[in-house]
Amino acid sequence: MVASALSFSLMGVCVKQLGGRIPAAEVVFARAIVSVALSWWLLHRAGIPAWGNRRWLLIWRGAIGTAALLCVYAALAALPLAAATVLQYLYPPFTALLAWLLLGEPIGKRVLAAMALGWLGVLLVAQPAGLLQGGATLALVPVLIAVAGALFTALAYVSVRSLGTSEHPLVIVFYFPLVALPLSLPLVALNPVLPTPAELLWLVGVGIFTQLGQVYLTRSLTALPAARATAISYVQVLFAGGWGWLLFGESIDSWTIAGAGLVLAATLVSLSHSQRQKPS
Repeated sequence: MVASALSFSLMGVCVKQLGGRIPAAEVVFARAIVSVALSWWLLHRAGIPAWGNRRWLLIWRGAIGTAALLCVYAALAALPLAAATVLQYLYPPFTALLAWLLLGEPIGKRVLAAMALGWLGVLLVAQPAGLLQGGATLALVPVLIAVAGALFTALAYVSVRSLGTSEHPLVIVFYFPLVALPLSLPLVALNPVLPTPAELLWLVGVGIFTQLGQVYLTRSLTALPAARATAISYVQVLFAGGWGWLLFGESIDSWTIAGAGLVLAATLVSLSHSQRQKPS
């Protein structure tokens, strides 16, 4: 899960380098093209049948994952980055709750503590004025879209956890972009933008790092209970903050450092718990 978080943070670097000129749906479409090609090559190389066993659930995972992406990008466009980040990171508790309700997976006290530490850390890192202070009011519809994105993300992760009992991880990864392609194409057709050569390279980077992130994510969710795996994913905030400082000159204040410490503590708690569970 740590490798997945690192890969997704590098994907975020590529998206940031695009500068917002390419519409969100086109970014989703481009990353899907790259991921489909890479997934098909990996499946063919390994001699694994691509179409899986529980095809309707695989399609559902792809559709709900695409909906999550579109909601996240829409929220990022309409909300301050800090507020959108905090709301998106509601997905670990949502995932834990849904895994308990739908899969019967218990939620341990240490995992709950890790989630609380992680979300508080994200809150301190992001410092969203609209959530922490009364002076700035966030528009309701974008907030609801952001929360919906977190919920769809949780549903997608629980689907991956369920599919792990019958499907190879590469098959699960393959279906996500396979479904995203036809779902995002109509949105691309509404507002097509021709990327420059530099933007095309960054779009390829988005696809490559997405592929890596999805492979590691799927392997993590098939090996660990959903609540524990998503609690570890808070470490992505640390990676994103580090890239922002190193590559984009973004400032780091005392609140950011305190929040990063809480996120790191949450990750270590989750990792230590998963290590103790391995023998069983």
